[in-house]
Parts: sequence; C-alpha cells; structure tokens
Amino acid sequence: MLRIGITGGIGSGKTVVCRLFQTLGVPVYDADTRAKWVMAHRPALRTELQNEFGPETFDAAGQLNRTYLAQVAFRDPARLARLNALVHPHVGLDFEEWATARQQAGHRYVLKEAALLYESGSWQVLDRVITVFAPLDVRQRRVLRRDPHRTPDDILNIVAKQMSEDEKRARADYVLLNDDQHLLIPQVLRLHEEFLTLAR
Repeated sequence: MLRIGITGGIGSGKTVVCRLFQTLGVPVYDADTRAKWVMAHRPALRTELQNEFGPETFDAAGQLNRTYLAQVAFRDPARLARLNALVHPHVGLDFEEWATARQQAGHRYVLKEAALLYESGSWQVLDRVITVFAPLDVRQRRVLRRDPHRTPDDILNIVAKQMSEDEKRARADYVLLNDDQHLLIPQVLRLHEEFLTLAR
C-alpha cells in the first residue's frame, strides 16, 4: 500500500483536495486533527506535556487546556519547537497504526495531510508527496473569508513560520495548482489513476 503525503501553506486548499480524494474512496489521515486527539488521549504524551509545560496543561476534568498551551508555547519559538518535538513522534505512531489498519482493509493507497509534513520529518516515511499550491494573495483572501477573526498580519505571521512555497514545490513529487486558474478535479483524477497504477 502506498502512503502519500499532502501538504501546502495555509489557504492553499489541502482540505478541498483531500475531500476530492475521499470522494474517490481514498482514506485520509488529518495529522493536525489527530495531533489534538493524541495529546488528549495518549497517557505517555500527557505525562511528557505536563512535565514540560506544567500541570495547567490539562484542566481539572483532564481535558487539554489549549488556551494555556497556546499562550506558553506559541509565543516562544523554542518552546513551540519543544512542543512539536514531543507531539510529532506520537502522531507518527498513531499514523502507523491507522495506516496498517487501512492496509489490512485492502486499500491500495492512503493520504496523510499535514501542514508541517517536511518540518516534522514525517515525509521520510512516505512514498510520495503532493504539494497544493496557490499564490499568497489568493491564499490570504481564502483564509480571511474562512476565518473572519484573523487579520492579514495574522496570516503573514503563520506563513513566516512555515517552509516557503518554493521549497515545498521543489521537494514535492507532485504539485497541484489550486490557484483559481486551473481545474482541480482533473488534476486529482490524474494522480488517483497514477497512484493506483503504482500500487499494482
């Protein structure tokens, strides 16, 4: 079974692309969503997070205190790097368990969606990587429509923390253009057929 990574900057349209693949019957692992689940449900990671960031990391009911964690980690690059270093290995294990189950169910390939696919190092256990690309101005418009609480500066700050689009495109095996100029569905269908052929 092939394991295909899919990444792209904020607002590039990774989620839309993944929904198209899901419509074709392809299982998609959403690394960002699963990371939140893993932080809340893996006892070993809970202990590591509390040791690193304090008992306030979880509230009295045992729920992950995301507001607190964001305040202590996201404002300090060193602490954010430490948070990622703790979480990413556990997400990697979770993906392995998930992918093994999909392989046993007979799927020919799966997708792993992650904004930080290269930054986390998880691309190294994948067979191919897709980057979804859109110009910055298009991405900004999309995010401002989707997240009205964000400002243009918020988006630029997020972009500055992510790998450059040029580097993602250079490192990817495939680039999907989601720039409002190219039709997306034919591009996805072509890749789907290629992956099925490779999986044979």
